[in-house]
Parts: sequence; structure tokens; C-alpha cells
Amino acid sequence: MSSSPGESAVARPELIREPPTPAQLRNDVWLGLGLFAAAILSSVLGFFAQLMGTESLDARWGVLYGALIALPFVVRRRFPIAVAIVVNVVYIVGMEAGVPELYVGQVALFLTMYTIGAWSQNRRRALYARLGIIAAMFVWMLVATFRAATDAPNSDVAAVGVLSPVLAYMLIMWLVNVVFFGGAFYMGDRAYDAALNRQALAERTRQLEEQQELAAAQAVALDRVRIARELHDVVAHHVSAMGVQAGAARAVVDTDPAAAKRALAAVEASAREAIGELRHLLDTLRSGDAEEDEAPSTLGLESLDPLVRSVDEAGTPATLRVVGEQASVPAFVQVNLFRIAQEALTNARRHGGPNVRADVRVRYEPGAVELEVANTGRVVLASRAGLGTLGMRERATAMGARLEAGPRDGGGYLVRVRVPIAEAPGGGGWSA
Repeated sequence: MSSSPGESAVARPELIREPPTPAQLRNDVWLGLGLFAAAILSSVLGFFAQLMGTESLDARWGVLYGALIALPFVVRRRFPIAVAIVVNVVYIVGMEAGVPELYVGQVALFLTMYTIGAWSQNRRRALYARLGIIAAMFVWMLVATFRAATDAPNSDVAAVGVLSPVLAYMLIMWLVNVVFFGGAFYMGDRAYDAALNRQALAERTRQLEEQQELAAAQAVALDRVRIARELHDVVAHHVSAMGVQAGAARAVVDTDPAAAKRALAAVEASAREAIGELRHLLDTLRSGDAEEDEAPSTLGLESLDPLVRSVDEAGTPATLRVVGEQASVPAFVQVNLFRIAQEALTNARRHGGPNVRADVRVRYEPGAVELEVANTGRVVLASRAGLGTLGMRERATAMGARLEAGPRDGGGYLVRVRVPIAEAPGGGGWSA
């Protein structure tokens, strides 16, 4: 649709106006009846006022004239062109026959011209119909003007200057009709364009409402995914460690009470860490003002060392190596890398078997930081990726990186993610 409200509807054939409503159709019935009553009254008063002179038709003919020129308006929105043709023909015949009525007929002519422009769905046909009606009225008025100019002047009416009063009156009627039909033509097109603009606005409003609903649903879904991912990362790691330590304590409780106590102490420590992280997560959810990119202040790449030590103490030998010169990394990237490492170590402990070993490596490069978690042991091939692997991929995608996860050469499993980091302007640190 054109962005210009005043553009003619003829240039926009791809859009049509919606059909009239039942209320508008009922209003047409009342309009037709009202014009009929007004035409009868105008005919009677015009007869007694001798608007057409002494040769005008009897006032009773005004009833027929009023019915033919007014009642078609009850279907004007359904058949605008047909109604316009009937009304204009009745008007010309009535004027030629001497029906003593002028004003309701002129109003009817204006309304028919306006209705074609405002309600005809075929814009090309509407244009041709109005031009045809204007041409017919032009020919009729030309004939009437010629006849008035050539008739013998009334001896009771004196000519003033070069024009007779009758000819001057006809010229006035020409000017009035030019404005009359031109205004009806223009206003009809404007009404059609305004209706199309209202339809387009309503459609855009509906689309915006649908998009808002979709965006709200997507936001809720993303929040649910983020919450599920955080809960999984917090619970899976600590509960897995607690399960391993509890099993070790149960195995040695009779033969080595001291080792059992150390295992139970590790279970207690893991439980407290899990409770602390869950409390932080719940506080973030309750506040409602934390962004997804906001990272917990206690988690980052510096937390990898205690994470690896806790895994090692839980019975899974693990090492941490840092390669390259350490650089400033955004907190959002740090917490995601920590969670990926945490999940990869948890999977190694759960699926790698009794002799599994894990190696965590952080590599700093110009414009990037890379995390690699490799473990030995067996590889469990599942039919589909689990929630942990899905969560790692989501975190990698959020950082603009790509996660590599799968069996490695020589046995075991490898998780690698390389995050591009751009140096901030002015040397003020790094940004993702």
C-alpha cells in the first residue's frame, strides 16, 4: 500500500475496500427513505412556487420522480454504478419533462458520484463510469444552454449588457456543476483511500500485536531455557560429586573411618556450594533486573583452579594448564567458560569409567580465548545429545563461538570452545 494517504486508489489495484457492514447497509435504507420524503415535499413546494413556470408537471408526478431518484439509494453501496446511472437518467428526464423539483435531485447526483468513488471495488470501472456520467451531463447541459440561448427572450425580462438573464443563469449553472461534480469526484476517491489506510493500519496493528505476543512467548521460553540451563549446571555437578563421595564413604566406612569422614566432609562442602549457587540464582530470578549477560561475581576463569581441585579430590584425577599470557576477558564469557568446563568434568566423571583422567586447558591467543577439556576412559554414545551438551552449545552460541564435543583420537572425549575476543578501543581491556 502506498505510504501517501492521498494517493488515488486507482493506482493500487492490489487492495480493495472491505464490503459495507450491516449497519452501513441499514443506514442506506434510511437515506433512501429520507430522500424520497424530501423529494415529494420539494416537488409539492416547487409546483406551488412555479419553479419550472406554468408548464411544469403536476405535483403528483413528483411522487414517481421522488421514488425513482431516491429509493435506489437503499442499495447504493452494493451497486454504486447502477444506482448512479439510474439516478442521473431520472434527473435528466425529470428536468426535461418539467418536474418541479431541483434541490433533492442535485443532492442525489452528488451522492451517486461520491458513492462510486468511495465504494466501487473496481477502480478502473469506477473511473470510466464517473467520466461517462460527467460526459453525459456535459452534453445535456450543452444542449440546454444552446436551447436557452436561441429561444426568443421573454418580453418581460430585459437584457443587461451582452448577456441575457437566461444565458447568465446557465453560465452560473455550468460553474456550479463543475465544482459540484469535481468535488464529488475528489471526495469519493479520498474516502476510498482513507478506508484503505484504515484497513492497512488495522492490519499492521494486528500484526504488531501478534509479533508482541510471539516475542513475549519467545522471551518466556528463553527464560525457561536459561533457568533450566543454570539449574542443570549447578545441580548436576554438585550432586554428581556428592554421589561419588557418598559411594566412596560407604565403601570404606568400616575399613577406613578417616577416609569415610573426609569423603563425607567433601559431600558437605559440595552441598554448601550447591546451596550457595542456588541461592544466588534464586536471588537473581526474584530481583528481575539482572540481564542474561550478567555473570555471578564468584564465578570466572580464576574459579577453574578450585573446580579442578574439587574434581581431583572427589576421585577423578584432573589437571589445569594455562597457556599464553593471561588477558582481561568479559565476565559473561568467563562464567560461560566456567560452566562449560564444569559440565565437561561432570560428564567425564559420570561416563568415563573408573580410570578416567581429565585435563583442562585454557589458551590465551591474540583476539581469542580457548577452553579445552579432554578426558580418557570410555565414550558413551547416546542417541541424542543430553541436556548438559545442549546447555554447553547454547552457552557457546551466546558468546559467538562454536562448541566441538565428541570422541577424540586415542580414546576418551574432547570438549573445545574458542571464543573470539576483540580488544576494546583505546586499549581499555577486552570485549566479546
